[in-house]
Amino acid sequence: MLKVALTGGDGMVGSRIIELLQNKIQFIPIPQTEMDITDKNKVFTTLNSINFDIFLHLAAFTNVDAAEKNKEITYKVNVLGTQNLYEVVSLKKKKMIYISTGFVFDGENPPYSENSTPRPVSIYGETKYQGEQFLSKDAMIVRFDYPYRNEFNLKKDFVRGIISALKEGKKLSMVTDSLITPTFVDDIAKGLLFLIHNYSPEIYHLIGSNSISPYEAGISIAKIYKLNTSLISGTSYSRYFMGKAKRPQFAKIISVKNTFTKMKSFEEGLKILYHNHL
Repeated sequence: MLKVALTGGDGMVGSRIIELLQNKIQFIPIPQTEMDITDKNKVFTTLNSINFDIFLHLAAFTNVDAAEKNKEITYKVNVLGTQNLYEVVSLKKKKMIYISTGFVFDGENPPYSENSTPRPVSIYGETKYQGEQFLSKDAMIVRFDYPYRNEFNLKKDFVRGIISALKEGKKLSMVTDSLITPTFVDDIAKGLLFLIHNYSPEIYHLIGSNSISPYEAGISIAKIYKLNTSLISGTSYSRYFMGKAKRPQFAKIISVKNTFTKMKSFEEGLKILYHNHL
């Protein structure tokens, strides 16, 4: 059985990947409390004390708005942390998979495939792209966007956030003139299983099969979960993000390389989540 050491194994995406694949892969999660990835010596000591075939780097500073106000910390975690890990992984002559994001694109000329040139518009996107550039062609880079999953108590993904708000009767203002590409975490896990077993140091997109506006996403969630659609109103991208970090406006992400895992549409993923929790 392949041994995969990973950061972010207790996070929203990582914990589900472990849950779904633990019978097929031996995971060695390294929690943040045990290893601060920004501490080069700690990374060296920790990684040299364990044996693994592949290192999966999921941990990151992902709060897009907070990143703008905490540039130094974001850079330390997303860029220096990635460099520290890669240096030890390559010294050990092991393989590395770096999880990145659709936020590396500017959202102005979609769609974005693995062959598109990144142009980040936020500190978060910029630092994730700097991590990619450092690894260049020496690691596998896997991008996904707007991941959602079954209930996870420690953190709400955007789907759970919308469900909670609607259940509480809160009014939501959601963007109509923008695109996101929501991705079902269970599909990410299946795709990663294939990529782990068919490792190649290149870029892959594991991405939902359709792109929709946040407003359409909200309406779909409300309809499938039988919640009140009239609580959701439309707003413009420029109005909604005024004073906030810039996001790629038309983040229509596609894959020209994923011939191995069928990725679900947003509605298909939502229906699975809804029926699993009836």
